[in-house]
Amino acid sequence: MSATRFDRDTALRALAPGEFEATLDRGWWIVVGPNGGYLAAILVRALSEMVADPSRPPRSLTVHYVSPAREGAVRVAVRVERAGRSLTTLSARIEQEGKLVATALAAFARERPSPEFADLRMPEVAPPEALAPLASETARVAPLRGQLESRPAFGEPMRASSAHALAGGWIRTREPRVLDYAELALLCDAWPPAVAQHRAMAEAPPRGMPTVDLTVHFRAALPADAPPDDFYLCVFRSRTLRAGFVEEDGEVWTRRGQLLAQSRQLAMLV
Repeated sequence: MSATRFDRDTALRALAPGEFEATLDRGWWIVVGPNGGYLAAILVRALSEMVADPSRPPRSLTVHYVSPAREGAVRVAVRVERAGRSLTTLSARIEQEGKLVATALAAFARERPSPEFADLRMPEVAPPEALAPLASETARVAPLRGQLESRPAFGEPMRASSAHALAGGWIRTREPRVLDYAELALLCDAWPPAVAQHRAMAEAPPRGMPTVDLTVHFRAALPADAPPDDFYLCVFRSRTLRAGFVEEDGEVWTRRGQLLAQSRQLAMLV
């Protein structure tokens, strides 16, 4: 399969050991800047290049978003903080013209034998084929929406009328591709904010909700048991909005009920 736009727009060019260059494309913008999940995807690519060991996939990624970025070249610097027998811990930075844009910590690790349990269950929703796509006009304000096909299964995105901040539905990139860890990081921040549906937001709608930090826990080996053109179910919830900050917890599932990732982010209302 030929490279998709996502592949091209998250591609890296090696500059030196542990140093890469990427080019931020406006097609992944959300209102006034790059989507946090898009930056996380670029970081996953750089971190994976540094580890260079398929037996040690990403297990955890935490990104702090420090300052806005603009379209164009960025430098990604990765450092191995420690490489043990089964766990590699790394740090990374995205800089643009000498300005820090984002900083990250990550853990890559081999699979470990252990007992297992799973109390979390995939919500029962209609299949994507039975649901209407998210309105296409949102892509004018947030170009990211034009790169994805989203079919809401919970609530009404961007309508502040619900008693609960619950959002999500089926999502996939418009160009079919085999899901990898970079795209999975993107999906954890690719849905309109759950808090935007809460009726408390009707009184004073914010101009934006930039992410302060995003943590992704990768919970399954990839590639997943899904064809390249399949949808993934994303579920997002917010339970507390206070002092201008709101948390959002997320889940990403395959159609067959396999949990791929869990996420949590803190966003700031502006």
